[in-house]
Amino acid sequence: MIRVAIAGLGNCASMLIQGIEYYKLKGDNYYDGLITPEIGGYKITDIEIVAAFDVSKNKIGKDISEAIFEPPNITPKIVDIQKKGIRVSPGPVLDGVAPHMVNVFNPIYDGSIENVIDELKSSKAEILVNLLPVGSEKATRTYANIALLSGTAFINAIPVFIASDPTGEFPRKFKEKNLPLAGDDIKSQLGATIFHRAITSLFRMRGVSVEETYQLNVGGNTDFLNMKTEERLISKRISKTEAVTSTLDYGEEIKNEGKIRIGPSDYVPFLGNTKVAYIYVKGSGFAGLPVKIEASLEVDDKANCAAVLVDVIRAVKVALDRRIGGPLEKVSAFYFKHPPVQAKDDEEAYRWFKEFLEMRDM
Repeated sequence: MIRVAIAGLGNCASMLIQGIEYYKLKGDNYYDGLITPEIGGYKITDIEIVAAFDVSKNKIGKDISEAIFEPPNITPKIVDIQKKGIRVSPGPVLDGVAPHMVNVFNPIYDGSIENVIDELKSSKAEILVNLLPVGSEKATRTYANIALLSGTAFINAIPVFIASDPTGEFPRKFKEKNLPLAGDDIKSQLGATIFHRAITSLFRMRGVSVEETYQLNVGGNTDFLNMKTEERLISKRISKTEAVTSTLDYGEEIKNEGKIRIGPSDYVPFLGNTKVAYIYVKGSGFAGLPVKIEASLEVDDKANCAAVLVDVIRAVKVALDRRIGGPLEKVSAFYFKHPPVQAKDDEEAYRWFKEFLEMRDM
């Protein structure tokens, strides 16, 4: 069993928990819809949620099987879940709730760092997954430090730079503690960023120069409502933009010229958990003649996230088994938008991930 704790019991956590139960009901040999059936001998059915933290009075104190359906969560029920005996504990609020989200999240301020550490230790959690709202910079760093203090591996699914910390502080600390660290900013199973990267990689491979590009995303869940304020999007825009510009030799050049714009664009309530991405790429090919692509992608935002998380959780467990500490560069490059080391394209990132799986135990 892989013992996992979650910080932030929102829509993504709801789909993750339901998805694990869904595959357990289907049986060990059912792999439809999974990116990787087995990782280091671990299946999705080996994942067990043993602790959860949130700040909403709608969820705290309730069994996780009930809390994941409490508002403002809107993830539909895909499977019936029996009570798990795991009650949601209060976490520290810090900057996890934007001013315009207070009436939506209904936060209470009872959570403390000490209580979270105690809960992680008593539950014997091996891995802490950060699923806080975008823009939770201080709160994410706090949970990263909590993971260090409690001796748990850390998966940072949001765009705060922990595994890719430019100061090197968190990578060094997790390395010293011999704890795996994966991040930052989870990719989707088949989402806007990976689709956008595929297009720009194709341009590069076929000798077409990218001159300008944008990616506009809209959705109707609390993630998009939370991201209505631009100040919470600084890291998000950096993460998504660098994920695309890294596929081009001159990516920084077109960024500096203002010829690239990527990121959440609006909150459309009736879309619910559906995310719609509009991608535009204009370039020049042979003899300077124009090439232009306009595409749209529609996905269930949270299923897209959960499909990747179940892979990352198992990869981090493999790292724990092998006693590999610090940033997992070869795992993060394939599964995250802003990893410590960015691959040129997703084919290269996938090769790196395969190399990680084929490493001998340390």
